[in-house]
Amino acid sequence: MRYLLFLWLPLATLAQTPYVDSTFRLPVFKRPTSQAEWVNRRTQIRKTIRQLFGAIPPALAKPVVQVRQREQRVGYTVESFTFFNGVDAQVPGLLLIPDGLKGKAPAVLYHHYHGGEYSHGKDELFKKNWVNENGPAEDLVKQGYVVLAIDAYAFGERSGMGPNGPSEKGSNEELTWAKINMWKGRSFWGMMVRDDQMALNYLCTRPEVDARRIAAVGMSMGCLRSFWLAALDDRIRATVAVACITRNAELIRAGRLRAHGIYYYVPALLQHFDNESILACIAPRPLLSLSGDQDQNAPFAGVQYINRAVESVYGIMRAPGRFRYVEYPGVKHEYTPAMWQETLRFLAQTLYP
Repeated sequence: MRYLLFLWLPLATLAQTPYVDSTFRLPVFKRPTSQAEWVNRRTQIRKTIRQLFGAIPPALAKPVVQVRQREQRVGYTVESFTFFNGVDAQVPGLLLIPDGLKGKAPAVLYHHYHGGEYSHGKDELFKKNWVNENGPAEDLVKQGYVVLAIDAYAFGERSGMGPNGPSEKGSNEELTWAKINMWKGRSFWGMMVRDDQMALNYLCTRPEVDARRIAAVGMSMGCLRSFWLAALDDRIRATVAVACITRNAELIRAGRLRAHGIYYYVPALLQHFDNESILACIAPRPLLSLSGDQDQNAPFAGVQYINRAVESVYGIMRAPGRFRYVEYPGVKHEYTPAMWQETLRFLAQTLYP
């Protein structure tokens, strides 16, 4: 018995030891001391992101869009469309156009979440009893926004459209997309951001849209899609990032790498910087961050670190009022009605100056 006890104790101790790689140091954010310093660093961050994305073809500036159907609803028209992304997929989308527009209107590029709900995607716009009774679409069109949403790889109408065909759906299809892109020297996440940029390209061409007043909005994976796109593309005037703002370093420390799908992981990212550097690239454009302090997918220590870091950059860029964050006590990984109302207020303030 003593011999067995001697073997058991070291193993138990080892199992409780936090993961440590003695050859690697996690990045620490260095606050800029001048506007010029940050502008130069932002340029380098964007260049590095594009390098990390790998051999991704440039997004098509003018995707060829086919309108599949138009449907008149109370107060707005819904156009169902698709475009080929120029590489490997048809991208289905929805465009919502409010009735009675006078002149060019502000627009919202709406990014759906993950949640393992692969059969859904852009139809999140109409998800009942979530942020409100009838979904985000109704509130957005009532406020006069043109709204566009597409399905991400493996979601919605793109479920079962992967390299292995309709026999493979869900997380296995998502993993296949990641694997085949890895072989091709491409980041799967980079390809997702590329699709979102093409959706933005299309939105900017619409005659109903004021291309100077476009916001990116999303929760969870949609949050990531929103702020990565805004960080790389200055055409996003305002960004709402909900329930996914945290440091990757904190995910490691908290043992929460399983909290996100394979889409989330960009090779070699932490050799250079963490999420606060990406978010800070949005400065000085308006940015709203909404987070719950009980969100297990976004450890709160990382949320607070990022909010303080980004706040410092907005200060250096002489735009402190353009970054707002709200930290909600007792809120988990969710988009609450209170968060949604905060989103609507922020959009009104930034897109209707």
